[in-house]
Amino acid sequence: MKIILREMTKEDIKEVLEIEKATFSSPWSEDSFQKEIVENVLAMYIVAEVDNKIAGYGGLWKILDEGHITNIAVQKDSRGKGIGDAIVMGIVDYCEKNRIPNITLEVRESNTVARSLYKKHGFIDAGKRPGYYSDTKEDAIIMWRKRS
Repeated sequence: MKIILREMTKEDIKEVLEIEKATFSSPWSEDSFQKEIVENVLAMYIVAEVDNKIAGYGGLWKILDEGHITNIAVQKDSRGKGIGDAIVMGIVDYCEKNRIPNITLEVRESNTVARSLYKKHGFIDAGKRPGYYSDTKEDAIIMWRKRS
């Protein structure tokens, strides 16, 4: 299986929305993605394609010397095949090439699969945001990957 990473375009939003809706209990809207791709100069989004179909995506906000991962999602029937790993590696590589040494994110405390994936790429637990997720009031774990 070959995974191709590339920058997300407006034409990708419909497919990305399907993954978003199937993954998150409070999914982003089409308008939100549209604004991120077209208007937000601080945003960078990538998609992972397998067999010419979008299997996952990830987003990053570039703020000074930090990258903030906004979201990463993989289509349900494509999970466990290295796609999430490729997306995280793509974001980390982007940050390294663009001299962004620090990357942060929030992840649901119960999402052990994602937390393990981030740890594999050098992220460490750095704090907790109590009740961060409005849909369930679940805590978020703040993770950081820092390079000097």
